[in-house]
Amino acid sequence: MGKKAKTAQGKKKAATRKLPKSELPPPPKPLDTEVGSAKLLEEPTLPGSGYKALDREGFDDGGVADLTLVIDLEDSVLRRKRGDQEYFNALRQDLLPRVTRGALAKDSRREQKIKLAKLLFSEEENEEDANPSEVYVENAVDGQEDEATKAHRMQRLTSARSALTLSTVLREPACASLSLSEISKRRLSYYGKEGADAALRCADKAIEIAGDGFYDTDEIEVEAQEEPKIDPKHEKNATAPGLAHPTSLKLLPIRVSHLCLRSAYLHRGNALAAMGKEDEARESYEKVFPMLDPEPRCGRLDWERSSLYVNIGNTFSRQGDYAKAEQQYEVAEKLGKDHVDTPEGNKTDGMGMMIVAMRARAFALKKHGREEEGKAVMKKVIELQLQLNAEKAKEEEEKKKQAEEAAAQTNAVQEGGGEAQAPMVAAS
Repeated sequence: MGKKAKTAQGKKKAATRKLPKSELPPPPKPLDTEVGSAKLLEEPTLPGSGYKALDREGFDDGGVADLTLVIDLEDSVLRRKRGDQEYFNALRQDLLPRVTRGALAKDSRREQKIKLAKLLFSEEENEEDANPSEVYVENAVDGQEDEATKAHRMQRLTSARSALTLSTVLREPACASLSLSEISKRRLSYYGKEGADAALRCADKAIEIAGDGFYDTDEIEVEAQEEPKIDPKHEKNATAPGLAHPTSLKLLPIRVSHLCLRSAYLHRGNALAAMGKEDEARESYEKVFPMLDPEPRCGRLDWERSSLYVNIGNTFSRQGDYAKAEQQYEVAEKLGKDHVDTPEGNKTDGMGMMIVAMRARAFALKKHGREEEGKAVMKKVIELQLQLNAEKAKEEEEKKKQAEEAAAQTNAVQEGGGEAQAPMVAAS
């Protein structure tokens, strides 16, 4: 506590530092209400963008609320930690952590967080990035990739490194953990098996940040470098509490830790699979299921589940146990089929999941000397892919039609001199 002002001038100065409570925004939500996308919507936010849950009432929000928890645009964690008076005074005086040099220097802390979100989560037109599957494909990198593909993969890796740098400057540990998971994933995508050691190291660091212990921030920041090098004389100084540490859980919900761990364990499994450590890879994949069990059945989350099952199946296949592999492929395919066969399901996502599981089965059959069976399965994959392409084209046509109708409605209102009204979404 500082000394109280005694002079009239000092009291006047102190008064200017204290913000009137009436001018402050509402306080952050109570921690027990911060459940992110686990709370389903009563209606889809927009036609085609929200999907009905298969196992309960409500619609998935597409992970928007989870993204809000992870990025923390409202700075709820800092507000809880510092108190609103100190936080908003620091904000007013530009004393909160943010980039102060380079291209982002003029951007506010909030704007820099939005830039971070785009680096980590922006949707890509490239087919590789648009596919929600997180299945590790053996020999996906064989040195025969064209220059455009390699350039794109390197650009994605560079973006993940930039996200890590921005996360550490803004002191956003959840974003740092997710950035490391993305670096792990994108290293495998660019370097293949040669990048497996580094990919595993990044995934392990992502788990450290999301865990209930402490981590060394210097060991995290180094992964933003193109060729990370840790000084052999470096002594670990693990003083930063993980996202699941009791100290952290006074400021943010456990869901943030779980979101980060789900990603980190999956990509850790992929890195271990690339190293040929199948038992360890399977163990890493299986750690995700307890965190997914309470989540609703929807296209977005069933992609995560199906990717895990296919990855586990592939570990058995590479170990020569096709029977156990087939059990996993069947579960993964059923997850997708549920969406195709259920009126409320997300048909295109369901077909995509089925294709990934069936393709894995076809490759496994070929690996185990059952080539004719594999060819028969691959024929079904091709047929289903053609159906999926047609379904997606129909969806795009419908979206285009809706956009044209909305534009026509806006033009008609403007020509009539009135104000455009937002189109109403009919309740289902």
